[in-house]
Amino acid sequence: MSEFLGYARVSTAEQTAVLQEDALRAAGCQRIWSNTASGTTTDRPQLAAVFDHLRAGDTLVVWRLDRLGRSLPHLIETIGELQPMAAVWSLYLRLCKYCV
Repeated sequence: MSEFLGYARVSTAEQTAVLQEDALRAAGCQRIWSNTASGTTTDRPQLAAVFDHLRAGDTLVVWRLDRLGRSLPHLIETIGELQPMAAVWSLYLRLCKYCV
């Protein structure tokens, strides 16, 4: 059975992922992983965890593209990692109606 899986990221401990998580829940995500990591940090254990959980037919949902990749080259690399998993991925355009 395919699932909608959410990933949220905030840059500092002073920020909260609540807005992102609420939007991901409204989009139908059954599970959500969150990281607190600046855009320059490459270590994102929760992103690795959601990648480990993804199965063929699942949909990875992010609030905005910049939550998934630190830069355009990193975003392309990250999306490239999804292709071998045959996972479907939804971008923030799918979530815009839930964003404030």
